Parts: sequence; structure tokens; C-alpha cells
Amino acid sequence: MGGVIRIGTRESLLAVAQAQMLKLYIEKNHPKYQAVLVKMKTTGDRILDRSLEAIGGKGLFVKELDASLLEGRTDLSVHSLKDLPMEVSPKLPVFGYSKREDPQDALVLPYGCKQLDLGRPFGTSSPRRRIQLEQMYPGCQVQPVRGNVLTRLKKLDQGDYGALVLAAAGLKRLGLAGRISSLLPVSQMVPAAGQGILAVQGRRDFDQSLLEGFFDEDAQWQALAERSFVRALGGGCASPTAAYARLEQGELMLTGLAALEGGSGVRRMTLSGPKHEAEQLGLRLAKALKQSKH
Repeated sequence: MGGVIRIGTRESLLAVAQAQMLKLYIEKNHPKYQAVLVKMKTTGDRILDRSLEAIGGKGLFVKELDASLLEGRTDLSVHSLKDLPMEVSPKLPVFGYSKREDPQDALVLPYGCKQLDLGRPFGTSSPRRRIQLEQMYPGCQVQPVRGNVLTRLKKLDQGDYGALVLAAAGLKRLGLAGRISSLLPVSQMVPAAGQGILAVQGRRDFDQSLLEGFFDEDAQWQALAERSFVRALGGGCASPTAAYARLEQGELMLTGLAALEGGSGVRRMTLSGPKHEAEQLGLRLAKALKQSKH
């Protein structure tokens, strides 16, 4: 028994590199199957002149992939977990989560530069990154930058920005770790929920046993805690949120960050609990953080 497994992916170099990881896993561990990548341009990839918030949020990166699964044109989708909406269709469950790559954000300077030039703006379209950069560098300029990683690096190198803030995981998966000028520790820049983790989604009738070895239990607990926190604060759509869970001897240490309405302040807090109570921990932290506003 074998056959072809069609893996849906956005057509960006990073998305393809990430889907390729699953393709190689399947072909190595289940040689009777041939895995093929089905690349597609999503609405979020097409509209680059407006912010994601203005055009409908992160769901625009998955809409076409979901439709392809539901219509039977693909069997699996691979997503950067941080791009996956908090509410997932029950028809298309998340089967599991990959081992986590470096969750930190990276500061990237123009090619050949060694010193950060605060006279030029930071480039990021993420409200989460913007509010934390403004805490780290009071008075700094932050300007939006859209497009794939290579497009952003080109804009940086031609002098449009003094620095970019990008996910270290994406740079490493693209073989661009050499562009990382410094890593921003979680104590300064709390990552997006799920940053560095890949999520694999599919229809309920797919044989999930083919994927078991690709998934990582630690990443699952981290993902559940982080996404539970953001979901409890309203899905991370309107106001910036961030969450990062680390495991220490079966305990989860969950750090959450949220901006107050109107951008008047930022709250950060850490709680710990057993990993098996990951989702409850996220809810508890969200509740504690909300109460700390008053």
C-alpha cells in the first residue's frame, strides 16, 4: 500500500522549505509513499500594500490552503504555527506540531554593518514587535515592511531601514543564519505564540500514523499553552499579544505579554504549572494579566 501524499504550502521560499521538511520525513520513513508539494499564493501573499490587520488578519495566509484540503486537492497543509488563526475548523484538525526551532526574534542589520543606526527606522509590520522595540529603544522609529524574507532583506540592504526584526527560525530554515546580527532574548522581546513551531493540518480521514515521528511532544505543550493565552485575550487580532512557554522538568513556565487598549501600556507576566495543564495555564495567565491592568 502506498500512493501520493499532496502537501499544500504557500509558495514563499520559507513556506516551501518548511513543507519540504515534512515531505522528506514522509519519503524517508514511508518509502511506499511519494510526497509532492502543491504551492499556492494566498490572499495574504498577494496584498502587500496594506497591513494584515487592515485586510483581515493572519487567516488570509491559510484560507486557500484550507479550501484546497476541503476540496480534496491536497491531503496535508504545513503552516508556521504563528500564522495559524486561533480558531481552527473542526473539519481540519491540527494533527501535531514539529520540534521547535529557535523561538527568538533576531535583529538583522544591513549587509556589512556592525552598528545599529537608530537614525533609520526599524522595519517590522508586527504590532507585537513594534511595542517591544519602543520599550527597548525609547523614541525609535518603526515602519512597516511586507513581503517575503528575501524581499525584506533587499529593502534593508538598499538603505530603507536601519534594521529588521525577523524570526530567527525562518532565517535558520532558509540557510540565512549568517544574517542574524544578534538574537533578542525573550526577556526583552517575547515571541509570537507558536514561533518556531510548524503545524500540520489535514482532514479527519487522513492516516495520522504516517506523521507520528515528525511531531514533538514538548512543542505540543508549548503550543497549547501559548495559543490558549492569546485566545483568551481575544485571539490576538486587535491588540498586540505575545506568549512563550519553556519546559523545565515537566513544568511549563509561560510568559505572556499584552498591550492595553489604546497603546497606553504593556503588561508582562509569567506563571508556571504542570505541562499537562497547558491550556488551563494559558487561561490562568490571561486572567491574571487582565486583572493586573486595574
